[in-house]
Amino acid sequence: MIMMVKENLAMINPNDLTRPDCAVISLKEVTRDYSGHAGKVCALNAASFSIVAGEWVAITGPSGSGKSTLVNMIGCLDRPTQGALMIDGVDVASMSATDLDRFRADKIGFIFQQFHLIPYLSALENVMLAQYFHSMTDEKEARAALERVGLGNRADHLPSELSGGEQQRVCVARALINNPPILLADEPTGNLDEANQKIVAGLLKDLHAQGHTIVMVTHDPEMASLAQRRIALSHGKVFCHPVGGAIVPIR
Repeated sequence: MIMMVKENLAMINPNDLTRPDCAVISLKEVTRDYSGHAGKVCALNAASFSIVAGEWVAITGPSGSGKSTLVNMIGCLDRPTQGALMIDGVDVASMSATDLDRFRADKIGFIFQQFHLIPYLSALENVMLAQYFHSMTDEKEARAALERVGLGNRADHLPSELSGGEQQRVCVARALINNPPILLADEPTGNLDEANQKIVAGLLKDLHAQGHTIVMVTHDPEMASLAQRRIALSHGKVFCHPVGGAIVPIR
């Protein structure tokens, strides 16, 4: 019986397990080419997969495998050369730059490895900056976001007055301020010590439990193990592992 189950699983295409009918992110034959002095470079080659709303997915692969290109696509920072990219049911490849900026602000929160905090703005002002690009500011909400990540007493401090872990938590607060359904985390613990890695990992666990879809790029096997599924890249090709978690409705 065990052998029969293994044989049946081996016959299943992992892409079919991603429930495209429930997908919040869907790629179909997405290719991204870049042209340079040495000719055309294919950074992403005919990628097809879906990510279910509420899922936590880790994107892994060596340097040069196409991770950054894939993240830029999902984050609506770049467009496919070919193929269809759907975010929450919308074909983002066909949107104007202005509409895409607004769509990105509504749907996606970014957590970067390098933090990208404005050095002359306080933690509170850095969080409110994300609201500003959303055409509104609310200091009370920004303070609540910092409280949520344990930095309520550091709201008025500049980035230079915060530790690396605290700066990353400001980034998490900034990503959450507009309540986006999708969180895109690019090496969120890459610059942190072990203690702060655990704090940020705990925050991501809480956010996932609250229903956020998390797409996380990581080289860290421990961080990757927190995800429900992995999408591995090699030379621009995508290899999807089966879905391991519960499906929740799209928000």
